[in-house]
Amino acid sequence: MEKLARKKIQQLTPYQSARRIGGTGDIWLNANESPFDNEYVLDCRRLNRYAECQPKQLIDAYASYAQVKPEQVLTTRGADEGIELLIRAYCEPGQDSILYCPPTYGMYAISAETIGVEQKTVALKPDWQLDLASIEASLETVKLVFVCNPNNPTGSLVNKEDLVALLEMTKDRAIVVIDEAYIDFCMDMSSVELLAQYSNLAILRTMSKAFALAGLRCGYTLANQEVINVLLKVIAPYPVPIPVSDIAVSALGEAGLAKMQSQVLELNANRAYLKAGLDMLEGITVFDGWGNFLLIQFPDGDALFKSTWDTGIILRNSPLENCVRISVGSRDECEKVLGYIRNYYS
Repeated sequence: MEKLARKKIQQLTPYQSARRIGGTGDIWLNANESPFDNEYVLDCRRLNRYAECQPKQLIDAYASYAQVKPEQVLTTRGADEGIELLIRAYCEPGQDSILYCPPTYGMYAISAETIGVEQKTVALKPDWQLDLASIEASLETVKLVFVCNPNNPTGSLVNKEDLVALLEMTKDRAIVVIDEAYIDFCMDMSSVELLAQYSNLAILRTMSKAFALAGLRCGYTLANQEVINVLLKVIAPYPVPIPVSDIAVSALGEAGLAKMQSQVLELNANRAYLKAGLDMLEGITVFDGWGNFLLIQFPDGDALFKSTWDTGIILRNSPLENCVRISVGSRDECEKVLGYIRNYYS
């Protein structure tokens, strides 16, 4: 049966998510999940009916939170579906291409590969900023430029003026897709206000991180109405299950937003605590991070990763040399991982 699959799929290595990689332990800091397990009440009386494609109450709630118009919002099964929809809607397989800037999130490449769309890469500069000159030189056939901001796995932020320059250079040529999966941890750095100026901007958001709803699979694409209308042509008929919509609306209510913002403050404080503790260790480089994780370069990153893994502290290995990504957990989890690393290097 495998031989019947498309050749591209036969050769494809799937995205290695935290759950696919697995592991066993008590401290899980590998998937940038929230440590908060918030409770919700489900109403199961309407499950015999199909959900709306785009539930109005949910769209209105997220539009209010993002400070955009409802017609600028599309809700999806996580931000990952938004990536796939944009590629399917705007790229002709075998003809168009996407561009992204590694090191960055792996699903841009995987989604393009599964659809049969070419991928172009322009590496981030040593300071993890965009190489605008090289991007401009690579734009032929490019329909979508993906920029993760804050970036995963580096945690870095792209200079706002560089994002504006990118939008200017791609006008009438390509859509710039800014992946803001982690923007709730530094909301003042969002590019959402640029939607009013640039019709070629799309923004990806998710409730998996700051809202502590990774298991809900609820994401959003923010764009101008013309782009949203194109995506509505290719989205599945019933992408948002009724329980998902109900929980998301609750999380976006006044009490839910207050809880999320309080938890974000706590996680940002835990990130600062973890960074300060690791900064004190000789030979370790802790990169500035703006999401709910930190990227750390160790003298022997692979060995440190294996040692923590074997003791039940599950972190995320990085393709960057000797680098390990650590999600920001509870204060207790941060204390334990920091204590383990201190003992490891003592």
